[in-house]
Amino acid sequence: MDLPNRASVVIVGGGIVGCSLAYHLTLRGCTDVVLLERKQLTCGTTWHAAGLVGQLRATYNMTRLAQYTTNLYKSLEEETGQATGFRQTGSIAIATHQARFEELKRGASMAKCFGLEVQTLTPSEIASLWPGVRIDDLVGGVYLPKDGRTNPIDTTQALAKGAKSRGARIFENTAVEEILIENGKAVGVRTAQGEIRADMVVNCAGMWAHELGAKSGTTIPLHAAEHFYIVTEPMEGLSSEMPVLRDPDGCAYFKEDAGKLLVGWFEPVAKPWGMRGIPETFCFDQLPDDLEHIEPLLTAAMHRTPALEKTGINLFFNGPESFTPDDRYLLGETPEVRNLFVAAGFNSIGIQSAGGAGKVLADWMLDGHPPMDLWDVDVRRCMPFQRNRSYLKDRTVETLGLLYAMHWPFRQAETARGVRRSILHDRLLAKGACFGEVAGWERPNWYAPAGVKAEYEYSYGRQNWFDYSAQEHAAVRNAVGLFDQSSFAKFLVQGPDAEKVLNHLCANNVSVPVGKVVYTQWLNTRGGIEADLTITREALDRYLVVSAAATQTRDFAWLNRNIDPDARATAVDVSSSMAVLGLMGPRSRELISLLTNADMSNAAFPFGTSQVIDLAYARVRASRITYVGELGWEIYIPVEFAPSVFDALMKAGEPLGLRLAGYHALNSLRMEKGYRHWGHDISDEDTPLQSGLGFAVAWNKPSGFLGKDALLAQKAEGTTRTLVQFALDAPDALLYHNEPICRDGVIVGRISSGMFGHTLGKSLGMGYVEHNTKYASMLEGVYEIEVAGVRLKAQPSLIPFYDPQSLRIKETVK
Repeated sequence: MDLPNRASVVIVGGGIVGCSLAYHLTLRGCTDVVLLERKQLTCGTTWHAAGLVGQLRATYNMTRLAQYTTNLYKSLEEETGQATGFRQTGSIAIATHQARFEELKRGASMAKCFGLEVQTLTPSEIASLWPGVRIDDLVGGVYLPKDGRTNPIDTTQALAKGAKSRGARIFENTAVEEILIENGKAVGVRTAQGEIRADMVVNCAGMWAHELGAKSGTTIPLHAAEHFYIVTEPMEGLSSEMPVLRDPDGCAYFKEDAGKLLVGWFEPVAKPWGMRGIPETFCFDQLPDDLEHIEPLLTAAMHRTPALEKTGINLFFNGPESFTPDDRYLLGETPEVRNLFVAAGFNSIGIQSAGGAGKVLADWMLDGHPPMDLWDVDVRRCMPFQRNRSYLKDRTVETLGLLYAMHWPFRQAETARGVRRSILHDRLLAKGACFGEVAGWERPNWYAPAGVKAEYEYSYGRQNWFDYSAQEHAAVRNAVGLFDQSSFAKFLVQGPDAEKVLNHLCANNVSVPVGKVVYTQWLNTRGGIEADLTITREALDRYLVVSAAATQTRDFAWLNRNIDPDARATAVDVSSSMAVLGLMGPRSRELISLLTNADMSNAAFPFGTSQVIDLAYARVRASRITYVGELGWEIYIPVEFAPSVFDALMKAGEPLGLRLAGYHALNSLRMEKGYRHWGHDISDEDTPLQSGLGFAVAWNKPSGFLGKDALLAQKAEGTTRTLVQFALDAPDALLYHNEPICRDGVIVGRISSGMFGHTLGKSLGMGYVEHNTKYASMLEGVYEIEVAGVRLKAQPSLIPFYDPQSLRIKETVK
C-alpha cells in the first residue's frame, strides 16, 4: 500500500493508545485516518505491559475513563473477531497499616459514585480469594470483582483491526521525521517516504513523544524509566481465575500468568533511562537486568507470597516506560500549535487508560472541545520549563513509585524542587515557611514556629501543621495576615481593541472606569467555565488579567486563541515581572496606611477598585479584592522593589498582630466564604448558573459574550445540578475531595473540595448535587457525606457559612 499524500488525521505512533485513537476516530465516522508506526505496532512499551485493567483511579474523571476502557475491552473481541485475552478476574488491594486501609476505603467510597462494585475485605477474606497470600500483617483490603486483565499486543491488534475495517490505514516501518507547521498550525508530517498533508496531527509516540514534540516547539514532559517484573516457573495453587493482587506497601503486584506468577514493582527510587534520547533502533527491546536493584523488592514479594521462595524464576524482565512529572498522562491539543494533539506519557497505566483516552481525544478532535472535564490530564497544565531533560530525569526517580506510594492529602513532590522561586523565598524560609509546589513554584503552605521543623508529617487526620495554620487563619480573621501570592499568572492585554476583545471573552462586563476590578469567568460555547479570574482596567487601552499559577499556560493559550487576528490588541505574559503580596484582615487598612500617604478609606478606596500608590519606598498597584472574605488588598510590586516593601510591612505590622499566612490558611478561609476554586469546584463542564456564579454574568452587555447563547438556553430550561456547601456535624472527620454526597440515603453527588473551617470549627466541603423534583428546595432532606465507608451527617447551604452578606469585606470595617 502506497503512502497517501493527504489524510484528515495523521497519528504518529502505533502503541495501544495510537490504535485506540484510530479506532475511536473511525467509530465517529472520521475514516480518513493514517497511523504511522516507526517499526512495528506495540514495539515500544505496549508489548511488555502486564495488561492490568483496573477501574478505580485517584480522581473521578480518570475513573470514568478507566471504567469505559473495561467496558470496551469486554466487547472488542466479539466486534472485531480478534482475540484480546480480556477477562474480568477482579483485583484486590491490600493494606498493612491503618493509613493505607483508610486510603483504600476512601477510594472504595468514591467508587460508589460510579456504581462500581467494590467490597471491603478482612484479612481472612483476602486469603480466601487469593490462596497462599500471607495475611498475618494485614489490616484489610478492597476488592473490585469487575477489574480485568488483557493481552496488550492482542488488544492493540484488535483496536487496529477495528480501525482498519472502517477505513483507517496503518503503515509500519514508517518513521515520522518532522511534524509540519505553518502559521502556528500543524499541517502534516514528513517521513523518509514523503510528506503527508493533514488537517490534524496527533503525537502518540510514547517514549519518543518528548523529542518529537520538542522538534515542533511543544512541551511534552515525559521521561522513560526502567520497569521490572519477573515471571516464575509453573507454580502450584495458581488459578487462571485468581484476581490480580496489589500490595502497594510492598510496591508489588501479582498476576497469574499461564500457571506462572508474574510479579512487578513500582519502587520508590526508580531508574530513569534514555537520558540522551531513545535509540532509533529500539524495537521489542529489553534493558539489562539489575538484580541488585530488585533484590529488596523480591524479598518483600517472597514475604507476601511465601511460595515464591521455593519457585524458580523463568524470566527477569526490565523494559522502559514513560512517566510525567505529576504521574498523570498528557492529552489534548497543544497550547503552542493548533491542530497538533498529544496522547502520551501514560505512567504504566496505558493499557487500562487507552480505551477512555482514545475515545475522549477523538471526541475532542472532532467536536472542537473535550467531552468532559479533562483537566487532570490536559497537556495545557504543563509549563515550558518541564521539557527540560535534567528536570525530567530527576523527577522520574520519584514518579514511577508514586503509583503505589501513599496518596496522602497535601503530599508534596520531593524531587526536582526549587525551580521557580518568589523573590521573597529566602525571607519566607527564614520565617519558618514550609513550601509546597504548584507549576514549579515554591509557595509557602504553612509556617512553623521557632523550634519546629518545617516539614510535613502526613496522615488522613489532622496533620502536624493543622494548629499552626489555624493560627494563621485566626490572624486573618481577627487582625491581619500577609500572603505571598507572587505565583499568580498575570497577562497584560493592551491596544485600542483591548476592551472589545475582553468583553467578548468575559461573561462579566469590563467596559468599566479605569481603576475598576472585575471578577469574571471566561466561558466556552457550551457555557462551561474555562477560566476564573480578575481583570483590572489600568487604562483606556490596557487591562491586567490575573489568574492562578496552575492555569498559566492554559489561560494564556485560551486568551490568545480568542483574540481576533484583525483586532488591534495584544496579550503579553508578565507573570515574572511582579511579586504579589496579599494583605488581608480587619487591621489591613490600619497597617497599609502606616506606609502610604494615599487615602485608603472605604469612601476613597472602595471594594473592587485598584490604585497605583506609594508604599514604603516603592510605587505599587493596590487592588481591594479578597479570596479570604476579609478587608484587604492584593499588592502588585515590581520584583526588584518587593523585598523592601515586604520588610516594611513586617516591621510596621508587628504591633498590629501581623502574621505570615500560607496557602493552607488561604484554602480554609476561602472555604468558609464559599469561594470557588477552578479545577476543583468549577471547570469547563460547569456553568455559572450551576456553580452559583450567575452574579458575575452581564446578561445585558450590548455586545454579548462567548457562551451567552448556551447560558440563556440553560437559564430557560433550568439546571440539573447545583453547587452546594456542606458543614459536617462530626468535628474530627476531614473532607478532601470525591467523598460521596448522600441525600436521604441516595448518592446524589461528590465533594469537589474540602478543608477544615477554623472560625466555624467544622469540616467544610462543597460539591454538585443532582436535582430531584420530589424536593421543593436543594436544602430539603437529610444530607450525609461518606468518608472512608462511614456516612456522616452534614448541613447544606447555598450561601456562605461565614459572613454571607459580605459585610466585613465591603462596609463594616473602617
